[in-house]
Amino acid sequence: MTAPIRVLIVEDEPLTAEAHAAYVARLDGFAVIGSVDTGRAMLAAVAAERPDLVLLDLNLPDVHGLQLVRALRSAGSAVDVIAVTAAHDVRAVRNAIALGIVQYLVKPFSYRAFADRMTSYREFRRGFEDHRALTQADIDERLGTLRPVAPAEHEKGIARETLEVVRDALLEMADGGSASEVAAATGLSRVTARRYLEHLAGAGQVDKDVRHRGHGRPEYEYRWLR
Repeated sequence: MTAPIRVLIVEDEPLTAEAHAAYVARLDGFAVIGSVDTGRAMLAAVAAERPDLVLLDLNLPDVHGLQLVRALRSAGSAVDVIAVTAAHDVRAVRNAIALGIVQYLVKPFSYRAFADRMTSYREFRRGFEDHRALTQADIDERLGTLRPVAPAEHEKGIARETLEVVRDALLEMADGGSASEVAAATGLSRVTARRYLEHLAGAGQVDKDVRHRGHGRPEYEYRWLR
């Protein structure tokens, strides 16, 4: 069984920190290992506990969160960081991206928005569990998991008839199916099948997880949420 992603929460508002911990507890594949309320405490916790992921408020009482990320990178730490903050000015967002922050959540947000970003991050991380060399398509696929999927009524290139074909094929697969399997069942190309499956996953109708079978590279499995 895959070990849970170990999460450190960095938030100076106690009620907000508790809410974030409660949100994380509702998600599969994550475990909160601690919560701190200052930048100094965060640096100490990262060094001592070695979390996989930091949920970081940028506006801390002793130091700005982006300075902390710079300090981590200078020290050689590759810990992943998701900004969870009220700061949304252009400079803050651009600097966060430049420092490699993998997701950016602007307060206040719903549990659904939080879960979407965390699930995308989990899939992104799992995509690198296969240590073989990656092709360009592999890299594009992994980076694509960090991008939210547009809702059905706003996404270009999604045809209702094709969406129904993909949905019906997946409904017939009791144990879920990969993009290749759905493509074989519908006559669509794998790329088209995956695009529609990703669309359904983004709409919350389909669960998406990494499938490991045999010695081949892992692939995504999609399962209709009944």
